[in-house]
Amino acid sequence: MGIPVLILGESGSGKSTSLRNFAEDEIGVFNVASKPMPFRKKFEHITNKTSYEVIKASLKKASLKTYVIDDSQYLMAFESFRKAKETGYGKFTDMALNFESLIECAINDVPDDVIVYFLHHVESTDTGRLKAKTLGKMLDNQLTIEGLFSIVLLAFVDGSKHYFLTQSDGTNPCKTPMDMFEDLKIENDLKYVDTTIREYYEI
Repeated sequence: MGIPVLILGESGSGKSTSLRNFAEDEIGVFNVASKPMPFRKKFEHITNKTSYEVIKASLKKASLKTYVIDDSQYLMAFESFRKAKETGYGKFTDMALNFESLIECAINDVPDDVIVYFLHHVESTDTGRLKAKTLGKMLDNQLTIEGLFSIVLLAFVDGSKHYFLTQSDGTNPCKTPMDMFEDLKIENDLKYVDTTIREYYEI
């Protein structure tokens, strides 16, 4: 059973930058929107303009220990564009099922020592609470993304520095297992997060 981890944050909050301390051959990156990385390091295992089918096929034959889906919300957005002319509510159920099946793949179809990070944009609800970005209430009625993860971090900027929030302050869905992280606010270093998770679960 693998470990899926959700990394939430607005554009520019440091989600992609958090990959900077991984070795170039250490992780597999699914670059959904084919955007350039915000640093000079070139990852050897990177797939651009990818899809649900490509990601799941790659995870099922995982040869690495760490994978990153950046930015995962575009999988839903691009599918929505393809289905734009379809009528009826069924397409929202299909889109929810496709995203849910990807998370299930990251749990059930990979070895126990594989971690899959979903880097995902956020949006605010009517009450001002942050949540994972979807395509609106039709899809939200089918799927609560954060509920499928035991580890949810929030990337944010404080002054000129970038951080991850490890626990919720009531305005966001952040959560981590008890005693995994000592601090509420940590540096946005996904390599450090990866090491901490592996030490916690002894994998």
